[in-house]
Amino acid sequence: MRTNVQLAPRADAPPRLTLDAVFARDVLAGLSRQQKFVPCTWLYDRRGSELFESITAVPEYYPTRTEILILRSCAAEIGALAGPRVSLIELGSGSSHKTSLLLEALDQPACYVPIDISAQFLEESVSALQARFPALPIHPVAADFTQLGALLLHAEAAATERRVVFFPGSTIGNLAPEEAVDLLRQLARLACTGGLLVLGADATQDPALLLPAYDDAQGVTAAFNKNLLVRMNRELAADIDVDSFCHEARFDSHQHRVEMHLVSRREQWVQVAGERFRFDRGESIHTENSYKYGLLRIQAMARSAGWAQRQMWTDAHARFGVHVFECVD
Repeated sequence: MRTNVQLAPRADAPPRLTLDAVFARDVLAGLSRQQKFVPCTWLYDRRGSELFESITAVPEYYPTRTEILILRSCAAEIGALAGPRVSLIELGSGSSHKTSLLLEALDQPACYVPIDISAQFLEESVSALQARFPALPIHPVAADFTQLGALLLHAEAAATERRVVFFPGSTIGNLAPEEAVDLLRQLARLACTGGLLVLGADATQDPALLLPAYDDAQGVTAAFNKNLLVRMNRELAADIDVDSFCHEARFDSHQHRVEMHLVSRREQWVQVAGERFRFDRGESIHTENSYKYGLLRIQAMARSAGWAQRQMWTDAHARFGVHVFECVD
């Protein structure tokens, strides 16, 4: 029942670059900036995806276990809101562990469309999910979900009366506010009027809780971040001494976001894809933002993008919210 589905470009869209070419382009452009920056998308090769799954299990990383507890308590209500025979489309599906909670609650789901940038990790996680739901048509899509604006899902993958977009893990926090609203607009076009969005968003604002979550004592997050350098060495012919960089998490209280950086321990030059870049001691590559949108702010962002809230659940401390929005635009 599993079919590999490609995202087909619109007829008027420019030719698409391969993921390898986009990776090289983003890295070279990012390292040329005054504040060196590489989009967090590129943290997720197969090894990066495995390390992130390990992060979700460390004691300090509260978002995953909190969201799972909420989903366990509200999955039946989400299933009732969705109705029968829906297509479930998941962005950044990763291991799809949370997906089973929704699939079990849905009434005869028509299909499941997981979208993830790591093709190898996607294939492995889909195989595990297919074994659990053997009758469910699964259409994995290896792509960057933030580029949906110029793409259309293959008609076979979501040709039912209603679509439910699942966007868990507070992944929306990786996007700046204007980028998040733009993606929400794209998702409204994908879901179509009457479609639903199930969104998990971290609202925590306490640095004492946030910083350990992004710099755990076991060093798993550090390995996850530094794996980007390993990937650059492997795929972009870089000559980076990985141990000459250290992982650092910072909290920006003005922008309400956690930042991840790779900080150079010394002055050095590195070569990447044939180009050379200088690092001062203490200079960093900014690799990830995790915005912590408050419950009211995420509702306002969704409303401005054509979504109306139908339901919301939080943990006891209102640190994490699972929202259900309906496309009304």
